[in-house]
Amino acid sequence: MSELAEQGAVFVDDLEGIPSGAVVVFSAHGVSPEVRSEAATRHLRVIDATCPLVTKVHLEAVRYVRDGYVVVLIGHRGHDEVVGTLGEAPGAIQLISSVEEVDSVVAPDPQRVAYLTQTTLSVDDTRYVINRLRARFPALVGPGDQDICYATQNRQTAVKVIAARAQVILVGRGEKKQLQLEPAGRSCGTGWHAGVPSLNQSATSNPSNGLAGCTRIGVTAGASTPDHLVAEVLDLLHRRGDFVAEHLRSSRRTVAIYAPA
Repeated sequence: MSELAEQGAVFVDDLEGIPSGAVVVFSAHGVSPEVRSEAATRHLRVIDATCPLVTKVHLEAVRYVRDGYVVVLIGHRGHDEVVGTLGEAPGAIQLISSVEEVDSVVAPDPQRVAYLTQTTLSVDDTRYVINRLRARFPALVGPGDQDICYATQNRQTAVKVIAARAQVILVGRGEKKQLQLEPAGRSCGTGWHAGVPSLNQSATSNPSNGLAGCTRIGVTAGASTPDHLVAEVLDLLHRRGDFVAEHLRSSRRTVAIYAPA
């Protein structure tokens, strides 16, 4: 975002103040139908960068509500993606963020409850919530495959693989995605370096402080962290010692996005 800002991009939280006819880019998190309608009314030139997986969740929400289901969205309150999904059916979707909140779900017909998920959640944490929902509503329905972003899933899987081999893992900080990466590694008993600067900031800050004696260092970051920043951190580690970079492949995915009927 800072790189785009340096090139003249202006970041806004809503359409207010954007001149009529200007170019506006909808982020990967998606927006609500209300925002799309307002953009059309004001004749804004829209570039829609919504992630197809987010669009899939939006379409599923509309379909379930149309079919008379109570829709439960698992996600973080206030997150841009969640705001957009809730906007597809205002007042008809119940948002929960934890296993504990499952008991607050109101379902007049327990046989017609459906769940959806924010795409950037922890696969493990989401599984616990879904299992609790299914225990309370045995007829629970949901997507054919979880809506968790495959880029996020790949990183969580990779962290577990790295954790079995590394003495410490450096994690890109400063974004919510760290919250999803960190538990995956902690469950494997791996140490996490608490003093690592954000990989989303300039990598001129030296990440090697406090790593004395470590010969096997894992490096990871959120899906939205630019590759070149991660590469700069690897370069700093190379300059610190005689390291050999090894890229571990944890999974390979072929993804097709279909709009639900």
